[in-house]
Amino acid sequence: MQERKTRLETLRLELLDRIRYYEAHQHRTSGALDKDLDDQALEVRNDEVIARLEEEARTELAQVERALARLDAGVGDDCEKCGDPIAPERLEALPYTTRCKECADLP
Repeated sequence: MQERKTRLETLRLELLDRIRYYEAHQHRTSGALDKDLDDQALEVRNDEVIARLEEEARTELAQVERALARLDAGVGDDCEKCGDPIAPERLEALPYTTRCKECADLP
């Protein structure tokens, strides 16, 4: 369990760094838009992609934080829906999962 917690904490730090990078990009800390209109259009399209990447990173961060809280509560290896243990292979592939495969596949 400690190894999984360490992986989750490392992933949490990576996601926070990524979010800071995306925020810096969105706030143009590296400078204003280019003066060339074609370059501006490209930068604006890039902004849309960065915004989606930031949203995905924030969603993943929330999952990581939820998994860490469940580990701290001593229930991190059990499915939050059915209570059965989550397969170690699933936890290895998705360390922030909170559901077993069967429950995750349910609508």
